Amino acid sequence: MKQLFLIFFSLLLLFTYISCSCSKCNEEEKSAIPLEILKSADNFIISYTGEDFFEKNIKVDFHRSKYSAPYFEMVYWLSMEEKPYVHNKIIFSVDTLGNVVQDRGITGLPDCINNPSGCEFNINEEEAREIAREYGLEQGVKEWMVGFLWNEKHKKYVWHILNTLTASEGSHGFRGSGKEIMIDPFNGFILELNEWSVK
Repeated sequence: MKQLFLIFFSLLLLFTYISCSCSKCNEEEKSAIPLEILKSADNFIISYTGEDFFEKNIKVDFHRSKYSAPYFEMVYWLSMEEKPYVHNKIIFSVDTLGNVVQDRGITGLPDCINNPSGCEFNINEEEAREIAREYGLEQGVKEWMVGFLWNEKHKKYVWHILNTLTASEGSHGFRGSGKEIMIDPFNGFILELNEWSVK
């Protein structure tokens, strides 16, 4: 009886291992990006950034890139070792023929060819904070929220700094107000200064 139990238990473990392995294989197959699609996506980015900038600063994220019928959702990372604040996603979709689907949006891809300054990120976080202070952005009642982010309106990366001038929590949730400032990381120019509120 004991031998029968051991045989049954061994078969159960083997079945579980095979099932998990096959499941893992299927996941890898589903997330795999065909070489021709990858080349098309790479070339699309290069058409904006140039090959040197691409090779040095941009890498595909195979884990996040995937096929979601009927398109391939491509995810890349823009990062610079000497500028750790630059670590942002580039996201766009490609059809099964390798054509970029423009109307699905393109996020995080700077145009270094036509706007070289848009790919020169000279201002670091400390300098961006100092620029905001000099421009008159108040400290407020909370710590500033600071991020190096892609701005869709300006089609470029910006330093985005948000302060909070009033804040309260009640039965209706958070209410507050403040200001946001956007700074060009190339030259430190102020791109926008806006007010925000949650009522």
